[in-house]
Amino acid sequence: MGCGRDPVPEPALSSIESLPVTGDTYVEASLGDPSRLNPLLASDSASGSVNGYLFNGLVKYNRDLKLVGDLAESWEVLQGGLEIIFKLRKNVRWHDGVPFTAQDVVFTYERLIDPNVLTPYGSDFNLVKSVVAVDAHTVRVEYKEPFAPALESWGMGIIPKHVFQNGAFNTHPANRAPVGTGPYRFVELKTDEKAVLVANPDYFEGRPFIDRVVIRVIPDSSVQFLELRNQSIDFMGLRPDQYMAYDSFFQNHKKFRYPSFSYTFFGFNLKRDLFKDIRVRRALGMALDKREIIDGVLLGFGRSATGPFPPSSLAFDPAVEDVPFDPAQSKNLLAEIGWRDTNGDGILDRDGKPFSFTVITNQGNKIREQTALILQAHLARIGVRVDVRVLEWSSFIHDFVDKGNFDAIILGWNLGRDPDQYLIWHSSQQGEGRYNFVGYNNPTADRLWEEGRRTFDPKERRNIYRQLHRIVAQDMPYIFLYYPDSLPTVHNRFQNVLVAPAGIGWNFREWFVPQQLQRYRLAR
Repeated sequence: MGCGRDPVPEPALSSIESLPVTGDTYVEASLGDPSRLNPLLASDSASGSVNGYLFNGLVKYNRDLKLVGDLAESWEVLQGGLEIIFKLRKNVRWHDGVPFTAQDVVFTYERLIDPNVLTPYGSDFNLVKSVVAVDAHTVRVEYKEPFAPALESWGMGIIPKHVFQNGAFNTHPANRAPVGTGPYRFVELKTDEKAVLVANPDYFEGRPFIDRVVIRVIPDSSVQFLELRNQSIDFMGLRPDQYMAYDSFFQNHKKFRYPSFSYTFFGFNLKRDLFKDIRVRRALGMALDKREIIDGVLLGFGRSATGPFPPSSLAFDPAVEDVPFDPAQSKNLLAEIGWRDTNGDGILDRDGKPFSFTVITNQGNKIREQTALILQAHLARIGVRVDVRVLEWSSFIHDFVDKGNFDAIILGWNLGRDPDQYLIWHSSQQGEGRYNFVGYNNPTADRLWEEGRRTFDPKERRNIYRQLHRIVAQDMPYIFLYYPDSLPTVHNRFQNVLVAPAGIGWNFREWFVPQQLQRYRLAR
């Protein structure tokens, strides 16, 4: 199978037949290299994005952010949440033709709780007492105690037992040549270049209209923007300055803007002596003018962040105040704990050591790079020297973040809709490849994260998570920088691209390109 660009003339939109048809290729840009095509092992957004085309969970969020069946056609929650019975779809096959059954669900669970498996998601299943295949299409899950995010946790991609039952799981060849149940099948993966997927004609919800998906690794958003203008990519997430470009840049693309369910942070490695004193973290926070970052880097496309929950979350506490911008008080606070410029070189020092550290961020994300440079300038004003190091994505994640090999970091979280962030903040979630890579440890917060998982009453859960918003904001393991807007753009030949509370892409299987506008054809 090959592919060739077909020079099809583009007729006026008004004359184009709008009934859905199959065909064409969707080319998506990715800053990162999708290196782990196994939903249990993927800890980065680039891998997670590709896995979303290839795998299904038992449940998923719909356009209105309600949980609906995916591989499960229905479920019952019994005994106050201690038991869930999933009824699985009967018309699902893996991409290699083998039927999907309850044994695959049991196998996936067994790998998630296997301490030898390098998954960051195991703690979501610690409270599971047992997972039993009642029959080929029924799974019974029992919990040791009520677990409020239980249903959402079964959105985890299910993996095939017959593929993984032999061989070492963490290094299995299928992690780079995956077999899933999703709307697209794997074709090829070239490191630092691209992943290629093709429509699954046997997909249980119906074949996607778009024939092929290509995820191109382009580790620089400026280069992505040039490729967008040349129409060699169809989708990218825009930076604010790109979003504000001349209309002529977007004559072939539609732009979208909506609040993201994410935030960007300046995090500290709390295992480093320099950052163990909360007064140091607070002083650094007071030295930052976040308004300048939001106006200068985001161009107003976002708002200042006060904690780990975005404003549209039930857990967001509007009473939590931002850290005040007060450089004079910041210097006073540091002086109280011994950081003074004793030798007149402009850098604070204590016990003969200068106040200096390195902040890392990922290559290609200009917003984070610009943010790092502004932070560097702001902290220099109070006598703190910051070196900025920008790293290639794969090395950044696997050699530095996963291993806790950094002083400070600028990164962001895309969040699930359930407010449970146990994986990010609970003290048990430290160690290589886990998400509490800053080493945050607060027994009171630990207890509340656990309590939030056991509480089903929405009002009680809201109160618990709002307490956590306040506690984490006060502890400042991160300086919460901003909640950015999502600014995606899609080539305008794609039809049925609908914005909903879930954003865009929730109905990708239903996107199509009228035949007159199709740009690529598969050679068969």
